[in-house]
Amino acid sequence: MADLDKCVSLCEKLRSNKVLHKHMQWIFLVITVTGSLLKEMQLLPDWYFNNKRNVLNVYFVKLAWGWTLWLLLPFISISNFYISKKDPVFVLQRLSSLLVGTVVWYTCTHFFVFIEDLTGACYESESMDVIKMDYLSKLACKKSGLFWRGYDISGHSFLLAYSTLIILEETALMSDLKNISQRPPESVRAIVSVFYIALNVLVVIWIWMFFCTSIYFHDFTHKLCGTSFGILAWYVTYRIWYQKPFSPGLPTRQERKVMPNQRRYSQNSD
Repeated sequence: MADLDKCVSLCEKLRSNKVLHKHMQWIFLVITVTGSLLKEMQLLPDWYFNNKRNVLNVYFVKLAWGWTLWLLLPFISISNFYISKKDPVFVLQRLSSLLVGTVVWYTCTHFFVFIEDLTGACYESESMDVIKMDYLSKLACKKSGLFWRGYDISGHSFLLAYSTLIILEETALMSDLKNISQRPPESVRAIVSVFYIALNVLVVIWIWMFFCTSIYFHDFTHKLCGTSFGILAWYVTYRIWYQKPFSPGLPTRQERKVMPNQRRYSQNSD
């Protein structure tokens, strides 16, 4: 348990950086712009991470929302259960943020596919000399061994930015568990610590792969659109909607502007 506590403390210390905590959305935009410039200037050599078959891309990024969901689900459940003094209704309310996130992920990724189909065309080869008018979607084109070219909004940029911002929001209450009156049993604290550490490792992976995407893949506007969608989805939910009473709500540690009706609601709940 002592080793876990040291790892948790290290994660909290690294995350205490105000730039990382308050401006991560801008950091993603800066990475997108600078990474795209490096890509256009072709200053970086080919290496392991510009191969789409690299381990992190195949086993993590391709399943990014699954990893995010699988690790956040137990963390939010257990931490909010004890933070709320074992209130199951509050836990379910907080877990609904993952349902919202899943709807956002599903809607955006399918919208990106729709845009690529709408703006694209099927070609006989990568040289795009001969167009094949019989194919109206990327899926049908690819199944026939042909090449599709359309406006390919970066799903990687969207999902990696969105997942990172959500994890940072949801795990910010970790230090609160040390200060509540009814602290969880040591075994429970160990479980929460493991998930907290795993989520922080996942954040490092997501940011690293976001950087690799920026410097090696997609056109600039494709990445900028994807990143912007991820930031906008996070902002609309955590910075606007979740501030309202009828919402999944925010992790209790988050600083927020309390509206008059929220204050009355909180007092009544007490």
